[in-house]
Formats: sequence, structure tokens, C-alpha cells
Amino acid sequence: MTLLLRWYLGSPKMVKRRQIIPRHRWDVPAGRSIAWWQKLTPPQMFIGSFLLLIILGTLGLNQIPSFYQNGQPLSLIDAGFTATSAVCVTGLIVVDTATCFTFSGQLFLLVLIQLGGVGMLSLTSLIIVALGRKLSLRSESLATGGARDGLPELDVRALILDVVRFTMVFEGLGTICLWLIWSQEMGYREAIWPAVFHSISAFCNAGFSTHSDSLIGLQDSPLSLLVIGSLIIVGGLGFLTMEECYHKWWANRSGTHRRLSIHGQLVLGVTLILVLAGLVVFTILEWRGVLAHMPWYDRLMNAWFMSVTARTAGFNSIDYAAACDSTNFVTMIFMMIGGSPGSTAGGLKTTTFALIGLVAWSKLRGSETTVWANRSIREDTIYRAVGLLAISGAVIAVGTMLLLFSESQKTIPNGFLKYSFEAVSAVNTVGLSMGVTANLNSFSKVLLAFLMFFGRVGPLTLVAAFVIQRPTLRGFRLAYEDVDIG
Repeated sequence: MTLLLRWYLGSPKMVKRRQIIPRHRWDVPAGRSIAWWQKLTPPQMFIGSFLLLIILGTLGLNQIPSFYQNGQPLSLIDAGFTATSAVCVTGLIVVDTATCFTFSGQLFLLVLIQLGGVGMLSLTSLIIVALGRKLSLRSESLATGGARDGLPELDVRALILDVVRFTMVFEGLGTICLWLIWSQEMGYREAIWPAVFHSISAFCNAGFSTHSDSLIGLQDSPLSLLVIGSLIIVGGLGFLTMEECYHKWWANRSGTHRRLSIHGQLVLGVTLILVLAGLVVFTILEWRGVLAHMPWYDRLMNAWFMSVTARTAGFNSIDYAAACDSTNFVTMIFMMIGGSPGSTAGGLKTTTFALIGLVAWSKLRGSETTVWANRSIREDTIYRAVGLLAISGAVIAVGTMLLLFSESQKTIPNGFLKYSFEAVSAVNTVGLSMGVTANLNSFSKVLLAFLMFFGRVGPLTLVAAFVIQRPTLRGFRLAYEDVDIG
């Protein structure tokens, strides 16, 4: 799909058309008609690609008996839920991936994960460069803001090849490391497929596992958690951040200086702070809890892994249903923050979280502008960050309310926290669960599938895809009128 799109947008005819597009509409010469798909805007193409992939995944999981151990395909709702979870790299499951699917079924899921994670990222980057304009105004991602300013000009071929190169390198290294670790216990041949599956799932921040208990059985294997956690962090940094770090490293090696953009600084800084803060908090909260039966070094490694996986990945090395309420509450906050723009991760994004904090700090200091590293942040970017927080909070609140209403006939201990945890995990495409996913009714599964899709494509992308923007008059505004707040 990406190659066809690149060929189409890169053709001389389309290059000529793109030069005369004033408001995201294809300007067609009189008397010549074009197909409907040529009229789609970039956000519509982005959303349509996800929908197409989900539909194909649903049909495959619903119609192909050889994907399943017992030869009985999933129902349409369960197949749609599983396909959505895989394409949106979430990791919530209604059936056990290890015992329900055959090798071909797991391979099919892995293809959906790879396409939904890195494939859609490649498509996004392709559209950004091919259309010659920023998509940051139509999506929650800030990846094309400051980060591109610090990068050299890239053509479409170079951009796509870099995405593929980074993906192959990190997934390949992860596979080799996991294979070496697990081959001593599983055997050299038997360890190949689990290593490949977990490496791709971790880099794409998907959270799917070929183990029935996710990674609980590996909580006493610090090397396994270290490799998978590192893949999660790298996959959650975002392609443009990795590209910028690579160019900075290459420039320093050549004896020249290249500064990291504000985007890169915020992504790396916030990621480091969150990982370390989560390590400290989870260690304190669960030292005598779910981590109590482990040696001290395994406690620290599992607390670090809890900090890493909570923001985006969905792998779990502990049973969150057995964790204390404080741990699950902090986990929900981490899930809302998520990964970084332009990555396979979900959530509000680290830069959005950082900008909201910088705004609050600037206002407390009485500053009229939001400043970081001797640079002022644009006001429209601040407005989008605040808007994303408000919209995401509203969607989580409504989703939790509907989920509680749909499951109101069931009586389970601590039900409010468990269903809230489920809704937050779905909206932010994390995949962690307190064990209620498989027992949800049909309406709740459809609701969570919609929340996963909403969280993956983003609210601003949905608005840009379906809302007709009215032209504005430059230099004109309505009269001010103040409103009391606080």
C-alpha cells in the first residue's frame, strides 16, 4: 500500500497537481474526471488505511479455520476486536494468543502488528514529505514541528528507507538477543519464533505475547525484561527523534556541532524522567506487595519494566489485579501520558505532557510566553496540547461511563477501578488489563475497539478528516469579552 501510494504521489502528473492545490483539494483541468480515492485528503487516507487493514484482519480471523488450534474461527465481534487490537498495536485480547492460534494465526497477527505499527508510520512520513506540507495541524503528533527543522531535507525514498532500516536493525538485534537468552532453556530451534514475535511486538509497542501469562513467567529473567523494555523505549521514542539523534551523532563524529531541536530535547528528557520516576514509585509501592517474593535485583528490574511498559506497550511481568490501588492509579497516569509523537506508541504523548507542564510553570512565573531552552513555543501548539488533554479526558470519561453501564449486571470486586483501567488502556493503546477483557459482553468489546481506533489515529486527525474547515479572514477578529475562571 505504501509503495503504491509513493509511486502515485511521486508521479510527474501528481507533482504538477500538488503545486496548484490551494486548500487540500485536487485541482483538475476542465473536462477531466478523477477517481474518488484521488480526492482524499491526507488525514482521510491515513484513517482509511487503518480501517482497510482492520477490515482485512477481521475477515481473515473470522474466515480462516487454519489460524486456530481447534479449527473454529472467532466470532465476528471477537475477530474484529482482535484485529483492531493488533492493527492499533494495543494488546488487549479476548482469547489467549498462545493456546488459541496456530503458527499461521500468530504469523497473521504479527503481520497486522507490523503494518499497523511501523507500516502506518511509514505512510504518515510518506504523506508528510510527498505532499510538501506539515500534518501537525491535523494530528496530535508534533513530530513534524521542531524535529524536521533539525534534519536535512529528505526525499520520499530516503525517508521510507530510513524507517525500514531502523525497524530492521532494532527488531533484528532484539530477536538475536532474545534468541540467545531463551535458547538455553527452550532449545535453539524452539526459541526462534518466540524471539521474533516478542521483538516485533515490543518494538511496535503492541503487547501481544506467545506466552499465556504475557511476561509473568519471565519476571525472574532480568535480561529478557531488559531487552524487551529497551525495544519498547526505542519504539516509543519516534522515528524523527531517532533520525535526529543519528544525525547529531554523525555530526559530532565528523567534528561539527548540531543541536537537538526542542522536540528532540523534550522527547528524550521527559522519557528519561518518566522511566526513572516510575522505577522509584513502583519500587516503593510494591516492594512488599507483588514484588515481595523476588530477590532485590528482580524487584528493581520488574519495577523498571512496570515503568516502561505502562506508558505504551502492554506487556506485564506482574498481575495488575493483585497490585495495590495506588500502583494501578499511577499506571493509569502513565498510560495517559504514553509515548512520543511519530512513534508506534499511543497516549497524549510525552511532548504534549511536557508542554502542559511548561505552560503551567510559565504562568506561575508570570511569563507571557512558554519558553524552553531559550526558545518560545508557538501559541497554537500550546492550544492543541491543551485541547488534546481535554478531548482525551472527555473520551476516557464517556468510555468509562458506557463500559460501567454495559457491565452493570455483573458484580466483580473493585469493578470501577478495573473498568476504568480497561478504558484508559484502550484509549491510549496500551493493552494492560486487570483481567476483565475476555469476560466483556459484545457491546463492551465494540466500545473498546472504537476506543482503541480513536486512540491510534488521534482526535485531531479525525477532526481534520471529516470536518470542513471554513476560510478565515486574515487580520480580523471578533471583540474580546472576558470570563471569570477559578
